[in-house]
Amino acid sequence: MHAKPALHNAMWPGLVGKGGPGAEPPIDLDTMLNLTAGAQVNGTKFDGVDLFLFDPHVSIDSSNEDLKRLADKIRSKSLVVGSLVAPVWPPTGGGSAMGSEEERTSFLRQVRKACGIGKKLRDIGIRRYGIVRIDSATGPGDWAKDPAGNTKKIAETFRKAADIAEDYGERLAAEGEICWGGMQSVKRNVELLEMVNRPKTVGFQADMAHTLLFTMGYNAPDDRILPENFDWSDRKTLDEGLRKMTKALRPWTIDFHVAQNDATVKGSGSHDKTGRHCLPFDPNGKLDIVQHAGFWLRDDNGKVERKFDHICWDGCMFPNAVMTEQKTWNDVLGVMEAVRDAHGWD
Repeated sequence: MHAKPALHNAMWPGLVGKGGPGAEPPIDLDTMLNLTAGAQVNGTKFDGVDLFLFDPHVSIDSSNEDLKRLADKIRSKSLVVGSLVAPVWPPTGGGSAMGSEEERTSFLRQVRKACGIGKKLRDIGIRRYGIVRIDSATGPGDWAKDPAGNTKKIAETFRKAADIAEDYGERLAAEGEICWGGMQSVKRNVELLEMVNRPKTVGFQADMAHTLLFTMGYNAPDDRILPENFDWSDRKTLDEGLRKMTKALRPWTIDFHVAQNDATVKGSGSHDKTGRHCLPFDPNGKLDIVQHAGFWLRDDNGKVERKFDHICWDGCMFPNAVMTEQKTWNDVLGVMEAVRDAHGWD
């Protein structure tokens, strides 16, 4: 049994893909917190939560009093706060990181607000670790109109975001996902991060579900790692592909999500046509969660890297009936505990 890293649950699955025409309603933060606090396996409980700074959970324009009330609520559940997701996308008040000057200004304004909230939560004492998550806030199609020029613009915006983060004592993690332009493959993520060249402040946010899709070349067929029409029973080739991917991205990774994926592209709401997470014991899941988490949590020689204060479960796109069942979160916690037992430290 290991004490570290801390085990967190993401709150944004209560919002992502929810609301809007034809979608289920959002799940409120109180419900998500209660389900997280209520989970227990072998005496282990979740240590904390990662938050989406977006209504109706946590407003990006929260006042100091709002944040004190939020901290009291979370503390009353014996939980802490870790990483924060900045709402940098146009529909949430942000703008494309490669867009017009106005759009990029909006992107940076949201980063500043998120970093400010992060610092305030640290000052309150409810948050001792974690990052602020960002992405390019644009799609691969728009990015592909000028790959070199658009990557340069994104890097310029990220460098300005790094300046802001450093003012608040924060770090930024760029979420690698096939739906983000300039970030839709291993190659593009490494290229972007090297161009930003702020490794102490801007790193990579790895989610096991999303990074699995990098190996398949979705939105970046020239960058695929696994062969076309891959036979998922070929575990040796899968492991080799995942090791190749993690070797390239692990040096940049500063935030890590444990997750499962069935290697299909689907979704709902505003996250349509991207990867959707599976439940940990989904028979269609392609990952051996505990084994493959080790590819991220251990170095090339198999030694545990003590670089994450916490790891987080990310499970978006589940129906509300599944999300509000306590067993779902007990199962998730059990897998998280197994990952920590296998790759944690004291």
